[in-house]
Amino acid sequence: MADPTPTKHHHMDILTQIQDELDMFLHQMYTSLRHIKEAAPPALIPGQPLLASFTELESQTTTTTTTTTTTQPPHEASNPAVPVVTQASFDADIRELSHDLVIKEQQIETLIANLPGLKKTEAEQVAQMKALERQLLEIEGERVEAVREKERLVARVEGAIGSVGGMG
Repeated sequence: MADPTPTKHHHMDILTQIQDELDMFLHQMYTSLRHIKEAAPPALIPGQPLLASFTELESQTTTTTTTTTTTQPPHEASNPAVPVVTQASFDADIRELSHDLVIKEQQIETLIANLPGLKKTEAEQVAQMKALERQLLEIEGERVEAVREKERLVARVEGAIGSVGGMG
């Protein structure tokens, strides 16, 4: 039966997963906002020209600033590369994008909930860190002793080789 206690390596995996998921979440947010900016159908605002999209407004602004002699009405400045999206289609897109963002956020919450120490008090975490520090000191002592033993054995083997070599 496998040990249910996560290892340090497992914790690093969770941190890496959280970072990756946050990167994907931010990318999804960026693409969602870009889609909204480019595809939102026009809203009638009193006293303002009716444009097919924000992209059309940018196109019109670029056109009027670069061409000072020609003034184009808003409906002629539309960018033919940007398809006009219906309100129903836009609403469906928003629902799908929102759903995807909520799912991604829930995945991140699940990863965060599995981080070590969230179910322990600060005192328990400090006690665990002290126990791990003691364990690390013990292991370091064992390592130092193993290095000394290795050096003694290397010296014995070199001595034995030297005595065998001196016989010949």
